[in-house]
Amino acid sequence: MSGDEHLDDRRVVASLERLPPTRRALLIALKRQGSASADELATELGITVSAVRQHLAALGDAGLVTHDEVRAGPGRPRHAHRCTPAAVELFPRAYGELTTELLAYVEDEDPEMLGRMFERRRRRRVQRAATRMAGLDLAGQVRVLATVLDEDGYMAEAIEDADGGFRIVEHNCAILNVALRYGVACGTELEFIREVLPGAAVDRVQHLLAGSHVCAYAIRPR
Repeated sequence: MSGDEHLDDRRVVASLERLPPTRRALLIALKRQGSASADELATELGITVSAVRQHLAALGDAGLVTHDEVRAGPGRPRHAHRCTPAAVELFPRAYGELTTELLAYVEDEDPEMLGRMFERRRRRRVQRAATRMAGLDLAGQVRVLATVLDEDGYMAEAIEDADGGFRIVEHNCAILNVALRYGVACGTELEFIREVLPGAAVDRVQHLLAGSHVCAYAIRPR
């Protein structure tokens, strides 16, 4: 297959929905885990290692998956597969390049207005989430909040820790383009979670912009 044909493959695969189900599931698993071996992916999806390798090869040809060689003792190195930037772009984005461009115009005209816009967005999200979380205990609030974030494109999940606390893990940043340029966007995200969980102490323990493959928040009852 020529280089031009590979480029055509990448143009055709414009969204996750256009991928065959197993390849879509592989990309989602890699997005959640950051990286994984063929054996780990086979266990995750409940299919054979041979089938996983075939699908990974096809995704690699389409420019959606790459791998690193990881040595852990004697023997052949293990392949740690991960999504390429092209694959990451297939996942939901709530804001794109146009939004970032428009925000830049607002910042040029009135920097204080930019801050007010992010604050207004935070307040609207707080009101929407608080309505759905009303009357629930902390465990219920965390589960509903994870659902709200998932609906907003963050691929979020709630995890209950053995010590009675919780974590919310966001496997996708729905505002990545904006957050890369405006740190205030990440700040309002943390403030949002803290405000809708007034009965808990909330700390960000993993941050995509700091090099992690997810954003994660530790939640402890006060």
